[in-house]
Formats: sequence, structure tokens, C-alpha cells
Amino acid sequence: MKKIGVIIAIIVGLILIWGIGVYNGFVKKQEAMTTAWGQVENVYQRRADLVPNLVALVKDYAEYEQGTLIAVTEARAKKAAATTVDIENYTENDLNDFQAAQDELGSSLNRLIVSVENYPDLKANEEYLTLQAQLAGCENRILTERQRFNEAAKAYNQSIRKFPGNLIANMFGFEKRPYFEADEGAEVVPETF
Repeated sequence: MKKIGVIIAIIVGLILIWGIGVYNGFVKKQEAMTTAWGQVENVYQRRADLVPNLVALVKDYAEYEQGTLIAVTEARAKKAAATTVDIENYTENDLNDFQAAQDELGSSLNRLIVSVENYPDLKANEEYLTLQAQLAGCENRILTERQRFNEAAKAYNQSIRKFPGNLIANMFGFEKRPYFEADEGAEVVPETF
């Protein structure tokens, strides 16, 4: 009888240790996702931080582009006012709202850069060229960090959905998290001519 009690205690102990390990694995993956999200926000913030420099530079050259400059400034303000995403409890709508604010800023920046085509002196300005290169670098980093976030979310989602880990995930309320998705219309190749 004592032997059975010891065996049961060992089995319960092993199950408990396994459960703790699985739980800690979920937490680790959740933290990896949080870190990846921090990098996404970081590169978006870097892009937003370049906007005042670009606006100031263009303002000196392009007195007729006030509407575009105002649109860029307003988009940056909306981006700053946009709610940040609570990475521990975010939903697909939270990601969509965040991305909509970022897209508006990106669209305004693109309009500003297109309007600069009318100002050859500005296009040749070394400071403008540096800012343009920094913005292009930011866009590349945004794509990279979004991809890394999606990879972290995928690892987390897979771990909470696989058996037997899903039993622990359900017990402790770990839920599937959405990914960044391509903007609507991104599958259509734009015409360049």
C-alpha cells in the first residue's frame, strides 16, 4: 500500500514538474512576442521621429506644399495619439487600429516625397537625401520587425495549440494571438509606368 502511495506521489510530482515547465515555456514565448512587439513600436517611432526634420526641411523649400505638410503633421499627431497595443491582451482589431494609424502616416510621407519631385534643389539637398535614406531604412526595418513579431506569435500560438500543452494553456487562459497581416490590396502589383 505504501509503495502505491509513493508511486502515485512520484507520478503526481512528475506531472506537476511537467506542467510548470510547459507553463514557463508559454511565458517565455509570450515574452519573446512582447520583445518583438517592442521592436515593432521602436522602428515605427523612429520613422515618426524623422517626420519633424523632413517637414522642416521641405517647408524651407516648398512654400506651395502647405496642404501636404499639414497632412503629414496631422498624421504624425494621430499616430502619436493612437492607442498603444497591450501586447498581453491584444486583439486583431487592436492590431488593425494600430496599423491604420501607421498607414496614414506612411501614406502622408509618400505624398510629401512625391511632391518634392517638383523641387530639384530640395531633391539634391544632402540633408534631404540623408532623411530619405533614413526613412527607407526605417521602412525596411519595419518589415523585418513585423516579420519577427509574426514569427514570435507563431511560435507562441503553436505551443499553446499542440497537445498536451493545450491542456495547460486552456487551464491558465493562454489564448491564440493574431498576426500582422498585409494591408488590403497589397496582393495587387502596382503599375510603375
